[in-house]
Amino acid sequence: METSKATNLKELVKYSDNSIVSTKILENKNGGQTLFAFDKDQKLSEHSTPFDAIVQIIEGEGEILIAGKAYLVHEGGMIIMPANIPHAVNANKPFKMLLTMIKG
Repeated sequence: METSKATNLKELVKYSDNSIVSTKILENKNGGQTLFAFDKDQKLSEHSTPFDAIVQIIEGEGEILIAGKAYLVHEGGMIIMPANIPHAVNANKPFKMLLTMIKG
């Protein structure tokens, strides 16, 4: 990712049929950012991480599950997935999200 250049996140990742596409934006010892494009009916299965993660929906809407509870997050919205709590992501329709993980 080029620094000191304005970028449109929606244009950095493209949808692919029956797939999840991801691209790393930034990664260092303190965490990272990854951009995702989910096609309809794709999902990330339940898992947990040892650090907090922030999901920002940049296009469409995504279903985020945290400790078994579903949250529908719309374009422009965000949700924090707390450390060590199981979470998952479901795409009931195509959407794009930015995932920010902060190690601490």
